[in-house]
Amino acid sequence: MNLAGPICASAAQPIDRCSPATLLRPTLARLAFIACASLVSLSAQAAGAPAKWPVAASAASAPQLVVGLPDFTRLVRVVGPSVVNIRTYTRTPDTASEQDQQTREFLRRFFGIPLPPGDDGSAAPNAGEERPAGVGSGFIVESDGYVLTNAHVVDGADRIVVTLTDHREFVARLVGVDKRTDVALLRIAATGLPALRIGDSSRLQVGEWVVAIGSPFGLDNTVTAGIVSAKARDTGDYTPLIQTDVAVNPGNSGGPLIDMHGRVVGMNSQIYSRTGGFMGISFAVPINQAMAVAEQLKATGHVVRGKIGVAVDSVSRELAESLGLQAQGGALVGAVERGGAADAAGVRPGDIILAIDGHEVQRSSDLPRLVGSLHPGSRVPLQVFRLGKRMTLQVTIGSWSDNAAPAPAAPRAPAARSRLGIGVVDLNAEQRTQLGIAAGVLVESVDGFGSAAGLRVGDVIAALNNTPLRSAAEFSSRVAQLPADKPAVLLVRRGDNARYLLLRPRKVSE
Repeated sequence: MNLAGPICASAAQPIDRCSPATLLRPTLARLAFIACASLVSLSAQAAGAPAKWPVAASAASAPQLVVGLPDFTRLVRVVGPSVVNIRTYTRTPDTASEQDQQTREFLRRFFGIPLPPGDDGSAAPNAGEERPAGVGSGFIVESDGYVLTNAHVVDGADRIVVTLTDHREFVARLVGVDKRTDVALLRIAATGLPALRIGDSSRLQVGEWVVAIGSPFGLDNTVTAGIVSAKARDTGDYTPLIQTDVAVNPGNSGGPLIDMHGRVVGMNSQIYSRTGGFMGISFAVPINQAMAVAEQLKATGHVVRGKIGVAVDSVSRELAESLGLQAQGGALVGAVERGGAADAAGVRPGDIILAIDGHEVQRSSDLPRLVGSLHPGSRVPLQVFRLGKRMTLQVTIGSWSDNAAPAPAAPRAPAARSRLGIGVVDLNAEQRTQLGIAAGVLVESVDGFGSAAGLRVGDVIAALNNTPLRSAAEFSSRVAQLPADKPAVLLVRRGDNARYLLLRPRKVSE
């Protein structure tokens, strides 16, 4: 007699019905597993192991860090009409070159070769003809016809055509261009246009979803999506760029980078590629910087930036530690322009600029960008680190003139070798005046040890271990007392340039 039992389903082999013995097997298996687990736990406790192993939090208590994938359809419907296609054209020369005309005339007279129409000295039929130069993207920033794009998209164009998503075409006027930030502002004769909302690129977060809309390879209104890979990526340009993994290709340049609220946070500008196509890394100009430039272009047609007149270099970790800086950062002043804003404020070669106008200078490349964003004529605080001390100077942002820097006079007295591989002599009053310094010693001789560290004859050592040097005798005395396990920090002047050098003292053979 067969007993009717419950329907069972197994991943390995479906079973329609199960016998009573079959129904007992899972229960017996669970009991056996519990018994084995108990024995293992007792054995572990007897061996001194903890009774409970650490386990991950349950699904109910652990926060869900990622909640599904976004749906971009609504976003694209809202912001898509604000993105435009840009085509540029150039004109061929109106007449052929004089050399080409002479060649054709020679062939006609002596060889009887007939000339094509237009080669009798008049302009050729295709002279002055427009030719396509490039394709790019842009986006509407004001409803009365202002369009933002990359400077390299419209560079060298004789005619710029803007096409809207409703297929209307306009010949655009170039309002202004700033190649340093790769920003250009156009205007078309249209009103009531759908302008994009402007976001705040400073609040953009790494890992945040973003969307790019543009015309890669001329394919209008192409939508791609990805995440923000990094912020303030220093690519050597004037502006720190936003790095994303959004698919961007030639033709996307000038198009918007949009956040999930439909706000433009960047302008797609560059890609990293070994093939000419997308390889997973793209860059965008932060919209905060782009709009600051656009405002100046709209007002005056050009961009005016602040300057203080310094040449800067990076600060290495070893140098920061040797100077006593709490953290690596800042911009090492290598030279100060005579008569410039920094010179008037009292900045000296060898200073390390830590902040300007309340903004921290984390890298040397930050300083030109921060200074450039300041208005000429404004007076702002400048925090510097000089010879172990922090101080705040007041600098008036403005223009400065170039002046040649006088070179130190030739050395006049010999000097003995030191533990640093250099010999020094005192500076005379004339040399101090030319260099604009009150302290320092002149390098008279350098052996292989000092030369390998970067020292040259004629250099001026202004300070040793953050302490100014008054005389060659003081230098020799202090060098003799240097510990052998720490590098000595030399502030070296070379003309108007200054740099720090690190040398480890060594024994001088007799």
